[in-house]
Amino acid sequence: MTALHEPIAPIVNELDLKAFRETLGCFATGVAIVTTASTDRRPVGLTISSFNSVSMAPPLILWSLSLDSPSLSAFRDQDCFTVNILSADQADLARHFAKPQDDKFENVNWNWGPTGTPLLDECSAVMQCRSYRRYEGGDHEIFLGEVIGLNMTGRPGLVFSRGKFCRAEQAV
Repeated sequence: MTALHEPIAPIVNELDLKAFRETLGCFATGVAIVTTASTDRRPVGLTISSFNSVSMAPPLILWSLSLDSPSLSAFRDQDCFTVNILSADQADLARHFAKPQDDKFENVNWNWGPTGTPLLDECSAVMQCRSYRRYEGGDHEIFLGEVIGLNMTGRPGLVFSRGKFCRAEQAV
């Protein structure tokens, strides 16, 4: 077997951290908006690409949130959250929820779901989750959720790769 690269050096400085981020960008991910409600019942949501499946029995998923996020307390305080998996035509919605704003839900089509969390319209899929566990993960908190309800629409998903939104194309 031939080596593809020189030996890997540890990440120690800002330049290497930039390369680390760019390297992570080579892994295409789906895009979702995770939502919950604040303790005073205001809708809370933000764009994530840190979503992943964990287990089939029980049905578990995970996502992570920066410890600096103003939304962190809302997700810590609630028993449920929803993962709204965006469809290919929702890149503008992903950008909208990625920016800090006072009311991200203004002029957005959504409804309260059975778990008391916002469900966004026209997504590719929606998973309502009960908080299962939380873990420290460096500068992020990792949320593990048990899926207790779901819906799929058949719309193709939105993908994020190398800093850009893409359409999920037909399988090869």
